[in-house]
Amino acid sequence: MAVPAQLHSIIFSFILLLLSLFDTSLSQPQTPSPAPAPPPPSDSCNGIFLSYNYTGGHALPPTDPTNQAYRFESTLTVLNNGRHELKSWRAFVGFQHQELLVSASNAVLADGSSFPAEVGNGTVLAGFPINDLKSAVETAGDRAQMEVRVGLVGTQFGVGAPDVPMPLNISLVNDGYSCLNATNEGNNVMHVCCIQDDINSDSNNGVNDEFLARQEGDLVIMYDVIRTYSDNYWAQVSISIHNPLGRLDKWQLSFDWMREEFIYAMRGAYPYVVDTTDCIFGRQGQHYKEMDFSQVLNCERRPTIVDLPPTRANDSILGRIPFCCRNGTILPPLMDPSKSISSFNMQVYKMPPDLNRTELVPPQNWKIKGTMNPEYECGSPIRVTPSQFPDPSGLPSATASIASWQVVCNITQSKQAVPRCCVSYSAFFNDSAIPCNTCACGCNSNPSQTCSATEPALLLQPDALLIPFENRTAEALSWADIKRRSVPNPLPCGDNCGVSINWHLLSDHKDGWTARITLFNWGDSSFEDWFAAVQLDKAVPGFEEVYTFNGSKLLGSNNTLFMQGRPGLNYLLAETDGAKPKKDPRVPGTQQSVISFKKKSTPGIEVAAGDGFPTKVLFNGEECALPTRLPSKAPMVSGRSSVFGFLTLALLLLMQ
Repeated sequence: MAVPAQLHSIIFSFILLLLSLFDTSLSQPQTPSPAPAPPPPSDSCNGIFLSYNYTGGHALPPTDPTNQAYRFESTLTVLNNGRHELKSWRAFVGFQHQELLVSASNAVLADGSSFPAEVGNGTVLAGFPINDLKSAVETAGDRAQMEVRVGLVGTQFGVGAPDVPMPLNISLVNDGYSCLNATNEGNNVMHVCCIQDDINSDSNNGVNDEFLARQEGDLVIMYDVIRTYSDNYWAQVSISIHNPLGRLDKWQLSFDWMREEFIYAMRGAYPYVVDTTDCIFGRQGQHYKEMDFSQVLNCERRPTIVDLPPTRANDSILGRIPFCCRNGTILPPLMDPSKSISSFNMQVYKMPPDLNRTELVPPQNWKIKGTMNPEYECGSPIRVTPSQFPDPSGLPSATASIASWQVVCNITQSKQAVPRCCVSYSAFFNDSAIPCNTCACGCNSNPSQTCSATEPALLLQPDALLIPFENRTAEALSWADIKRRSVPNPLPCGDNCGVSINWHLLSDHKDGWTARITLFNWGDSSFEDWFAAVQLDKAVPGFEEVYTFNGSKLLGSNNTLFMQGRPGLNYLLAETDGAKPKKDPRVPGTQQSVISFKKKSTPGIEVAAGDGFPTKVLFNGEECALPTRLPSKAPMVSGRSSVFGFLTLALLLLMQ
C-alpha cells in the first residue's frame, strides 16, 4: 500500500530533527565527572592517629581588652590503626593560651588534677572510662572499639575570632611510640601519626598481655579489690615509697569517685571528714532506701583519707591491718623497709548501672601530700596483674586479688612551690654568718607589713642563729654597727621557715677538712625519724665520717650524703620556752654533728672557694632554700671574737 506523501514528509522531518539533536550533543563540551574525594589523613597512618579539631567558641564576660577570656570547644580523637591493642592510652595536648580546662568527656587529667584545671603549659589526658583501644585486626574494623573522641570545653585568653586558639602540638605519650611532626589542616585542625617503635616486641605496650606491666616510680599506690559483691566491694590501698629520698609525714590521700560510689567502712585509715550529706540528699539515698546512713563514713565525690595513730593498730574495728596506723609516716626504704609502706582497707558501695560483682571501676585523679615532704604528681590508674598477698591463715600459699590497679607518683618541683626549710652558711674564716634568705619560705603579701621582702638578710653573729627571728633585731643591728654596715629601712623580713639548717665550714688543712651541720626546728611539732641529705658536687668522694649522726654516701650517687639520727637521737624536738619564758626567747629543737673529709680522693678541690658548701640540701625529702652568696675571706674583727662566737653556738647546742 502506498504511503501518503504527507506522511513521508513528517517522517523525513522527524529524522532530520534527530540528526540535528545528535549533532548538537556532539558539538557541545562534555561536563567532567567530579574528582573522587581524597582519603582522610587517618588512612595513611599505620599506627595511632591523633587529631585535634577546634569546633567553636565565643567571648566571655567580663570585657577585658588586655586579656579577654573566650570559651573554646574542641574534639581530640585517638584512633588505633596499628596491629596491636593500645592499652591505657595517654595523649599530650600542647595548650599555649592560658587555657583553663573545664571538662573532658571520655578522659581525665593524667597528673591527677580535677576539673577545672590550668593547662596553659600543656597537659596529658588519659582515657576514662575507655582506656584501651583495640585494633582493626581484632575487631574487624569496628571503630567503636578502635577510636575514642574526647570533647574538650574550657576557657582560653587572648585569642578571638577570626584567629583560632590551636595547641602548639599533640602527641601520644605511651611508652614505645614515636610521633611524627604534627600537621595543620586549615586553621582549626591538627593531626599526627605515632608509630610503634618495635612492632615485633611483645614487651611494648603490653602486647599479647591482658594487663600492662607494673611500672616504677618514686611512690606507688596499689588499689587491689580483695572481695566483691553485686552492690559493694572491699579494696586494699597500699602506699609505698621507692625513692631513697622520698618520704611522707601525716599523709593525706585524695581521689575522685567517678560512678557515684561512697565509702561505707574502713580499717587502717579514716576519712578526714565524716560526711553523708551527699548520699542522704542524692541518688544514693534514693537507691539504698533501707540503708542506715548513720553508719556510712563518707559520701564526698572527692574524699580525703588520713592514717590512724599507733594506738589504733590493734583496734578490733578500725585496726589490725598490716602496715597501718603510723600517724601517716612513710619512710624511705633506705631507713627502714618495714616502714616504707602504709596500707588500709575500705568498703565501697556502688550505684546503678554497676550493680554487678564484675563491674569494678577504680577512683581517678589521685593526689597525696605530707606536711614537710616533697611534692608528688600521680598518674592515672593502670590495670595490672592481680596482686598476691600472704594467706591470712598462715598457710604457705598466696591469695590473689580479684583486680588490681597501679598508680605511679613521682616527685615534682612546681614553679609555684614555696620551700618549707632553708639553709644558712658560716665559715671559720669569717666571723659573720649568712642567714637564710629573706622570705625563703614565703612572706606575708599584706602591703602594710613593716619589713622589706626584697632586701637581703642582715649578716649575723653566729650565736644569733639560735634566736627566733622575731628576737634577733637587736643582735642584727648591733652586729651591723660593729661591722660598720648600713642597715635598710625597713629591715628585711624573716625567712618564715619551720626548719633551718646551718652548714659551717669548720676547718681546712692540707690533707682534709671538716664541716658542722646543725638542724633547727622552729615549729610546734617534733620530727621523729628525721633525715637530711646534702649534695656536694666535688667533695663526696673524700667523705670520711659523720660523728654524731648515722651518715653514709647515698647508694647510687657520687655527690650526696645521707644522714639520720642514731637510735635515741632520732627526734628533732619542737621549739620550747626558754628558761624564763617571760624574759628569754623560745629555744628551737636542735641536732648537730661534725663531718670529716679527706682530700686524697678529690685532688684540686677548693673547699673555701665554694666546693665545701652544699649545692642542694633536703630535710625529710623537702628541698631547702639555699643562700644566694657564700662566706668571703674578708678580714674579721678578731680571731678571738670568731672563735668565741662559734664556741658559744656549739656550747649552747650541747646544753639543749
